[in-house]
Amino acid sequence: MEDSMEKVNLAAKFSTFDELWSPKIVGELNGQCVKIVKVKGEFVWHHHDVEDELFMVIEGRLTIKFRDRDVTLEEGKFLIVPHGVEHKPVAEEEAHVLLFEPRTTLNTGNVRNERTVETPAVI
Repeated sequence: MEDSMEKVNLAAKFSTFDELWSPKIVGELNGQCVKIVKVKGEFVWHHHDVEDELFMVIEGRLTIKFRDRDVTLEEGKFLIVPHGVEHKPVAEEEAHVLLFEPRTTLNTGNVRNERTVETPAVI
């Protein structure tokens, strides 16, 4: 990870990996992590018991499905999903997303499966 007093080039960071649904840590502040992730297709329905989660679309388009509605985010838009709210991210085409959440937040929340990333890589 770059020195915390240096600017971070998100495009350069995204260019370092190809994996989908595998968040990478690109910064930390006050016990929170700034993560980036490439997504395409459907993720799993899940919730986070104690952590709120911010999704910001850097490139592409992301839909956050809730049981009662969908919220679609275009580039430059973000959404905060409060803890306890079940949601499922979906991207028809590859999208690049910035996440802001506590260090302890599992990408799959209350669900553990083959997409769970226990310890995101720091890049």
